[in-house]
Amino acid sequence: MPAFVFPGQGWQRPAMGRQWIDHPSWEVVGDASEAAGRDVAHLLVDAGADELTETRNAQLATFTLSLVVLDAVERLGIEPTATAGHSVGEYAALVAAGVIGFEDGVRLVSERGDAMQAAADAEPGVMALVSGSDVETIDIACRLADGPVWIANDNSVTEVVIAGRADAVERAGARAVELGARSPQPAAVGGAFHTPFMAPARNRLVKALDDVVFHQPEIPVVANVDGRAHAGAGDFPARLVAQLTSPVRWRQSVLRLGSLLGERAETARLFVELGPGSSLCRLAGQTLPGIRSVSVSAPDDLDRLVDAIAGDTPLHAFAAGHHGEHLYVSERVVISPAAGVFAPAPGLEQSAGTPVEVGSLLGEVAGQDVRSPFAGRLMGMLAAPGERVQSGQPVAWLRVR
Repeated sequence: MPAFVFPGQGWQRPAMGRQWIDHPSWEVVGDASEAAGRDVAHLLVDAGADELTETRNAQLATFTLSLVVLDAVERLGIEPTATAGHSVGEYAALVAAGVIGFEDGVRLVSERGDAMQAAADAEPGVMALVSGSDVETIDIACRLADGPVWIANDNSVTEVVIAGRADAVERAGARAVELGARSPQPAAVGGAFHTPFMAPARNRLVKALDDVVFHQPEIPVVANVDGRAHAGAGDFPARLVAQLTSPVRWRQSVLRLGSLLGERAETARLFVELGPGSSLCRLAGQTLPGIRSVSVSAPDDLDRLVDAIAGDTPLHAFAAGHHGEHLYVSERVVISPAAGVFAPAPGLEQSAGTPVEVGSLLGEVAGQDVRSPFAGRLMGMLAAPGERVQSGQPVAWLRVR
């Protein structure tokens, strides 16, 4: 299956969620609004460009739309081999990999956006995209600018984003042009992100992260800070904090994702971008020429995704994916009675071998109990705490007696 990648702030646009209103996955927006205590539907449908450019709005809107798209793709039974996200998109990647629960992800992104907004208000800055040159050359341009300007995103072999104080960014851009780059283009963001200007946001994010339970990833997640794949629950909190003031190493992340897919047949190496825009697909093509990619930002794009995957792996019902491998006659799965966030039963021992009786409470989804219709032993939970599941999706795996 493909790698899933999620866009970050700067690629939002007015009414970017309008096409999803009549899709079943739009219910994700209501859940996000409840978790954030804000009207996320307004941001996705009615907010204008200026309102969406505000950091606290752009991050929450982009993150939520990415999860709407993820939900729609999961309904098709399509699941990733690995995942990564650009800046705030890394939080969507962590939700997709089961590292953090849906509601925790919403609350983290909301707090992160507020904290970064406050930092940007205290120390105004800008970001600009510089193309046509490599990161080493652009770093030289920043050093020659003699001011607070830094590499913020190493996006591809020919695209870099610089950020800092407006006058320093302008000087660095001029130096970059002298060194052979194209004229810089301003980014639609409200601050100098991934630079020392964001240091004041660290304490608020650290405090928010302390309230979140991190789970073992179901698939590898490639982190922005180091461009490496991680598979441990404890690998992420410190990296999310460091991400605030460190450059996004997206070029390295794409190379790492490519290596994770590298043992597959060339025709099966596919990047799928979930969320607004198609910039990550473009960047992947610049760094890995010949890689196949599909962007999914609207419901009509789902058919293109199915077409791209159909030749690689037979599509299967969601319950027959990694949640429901081939089961022997002595094994059964317990399915969710509704769509919503899964919460395991308090005190339930989720380790293999736990005895389960008919009617045993395994958890709750959207206020409805998930009870076992079988007696036997719990072999494993197929839904992580806080994971958003669909009606009919397996949440537990039993060996019956």
